[in-house]
Amino acid sequence: MTHRPTPPIVSTPDVEIESENRVWSGRFPVDVVKFRNRRFDGAMSGLRTWELWRRGRASALIPYDPVADVVVLIDQFRLPAMAAGLDPVLVELPAGLCEAGEDPVATIQREMLEEMNLSADRIETIGKFILTSGGADEVCYLYAGRVVAPPAGVDGIAGYGGEISENEDIRVRVWPAAKAIEAAFAGEFSNVMTALALFWLASKREALRQTWRSA
Repeated sequence: MTHRPTPPIVSTPDVEIESENRVWSGRFPVDVVKFRNRRFDGAMSGLRTWELWRRGRASALIPYDPVADVVVLIDQFRLPAMAAGLDPVLVELPAGLCEAGEDPVATIQREMLEEMNLSADRIETIGKFILTSGGADEVCYLYAGRVVAPPAGVDGIAGYGGEISENEDIRVRVWPAAKAIEAAFAGEFSNVMTALALFWLASKREALRQTWRSA
């Protein structure tokens, strides 16, 4: 995957960038930025230093089958969750980072094929969200998509996916929408985008069942 170059942060009347130095140039670079920003009282702050992880744009989607009234989610191992003391196998949405210049809708269609061998024939925008505002510039474009859910077996398992060259190991599972929404409200999903998408679906589910089944 080729990521877009990270543009410099440009000063504005309310933010003065003193310096921006790259201290790590791995797959996702890390910059140390020194800056001053305008306070709520109108004065400029003292010099501040932040470490900024430059991840760029990402895209995620909740796949919903309005006929079967189910969602299709994935299970995936996440080392940061383990480091945080959480269960490292997270229930997630299909998601991925946008390539340079790539439209987020194209990103999520590509990722859905890689991760669960599904495509969405109708997509609705949920919103655009920054994931870690205290340390990373990653912004996720979140969508809902109409799919035909795959057949599922024991525990809702419908297959496995992932990019072999990246050693991805993904389990695809079909959830009754009501059960997934209930689990989200019970705080059972550590992945914030999964919970957020299911909260959104809880408020839109009946409308989607009407409009998406008739379209």
